[in-house]
Amino acid sequence: MAGKRRKFDAEFREGAVRIVAETGKPVSQVAKDLGINETTLASWVSRARRAGGAGAAGESEELARLRRENAQLKKDNKELAMERDVLKRCMVLWVK
Repeated sequence: MAGKRRKFDAEFREGAVRIVAETGKPVSQVAKDLGINETTLASWVSRARRAGGAGAAGESEELARLRRENAQLKKDNKELAMERDVLKRCMVLWVK
C-alpha cells in the first residue's frame, strides 16, 4: 500500500534543483540527502531545464561577451609582456 503523498512547496523544489545545478552532484545523491524520491527530483530538474531555455539565451550572450573580453585581455597581456622584455633588454645594454 502506498504511503500518504507528500507535497513540497515551490521554494523547496527550487532549492533542490539549484543544489543539483550548482554542485554538479548526481540527482540520486541529492535526492538521498534531501530524503525525497529520485524520480521526483529528476522531474523537477528536467522541468527547470526546459523552462530555463529563455534564461539560457541571456547566459549564452554573457558567455560570448566574457569570451571576447578574455581574448582581449590575453592579447593585451601578451603585448605588455613583449614591451617588458624590450625594456629589460634596453636596461641591460644601458647598464653596460
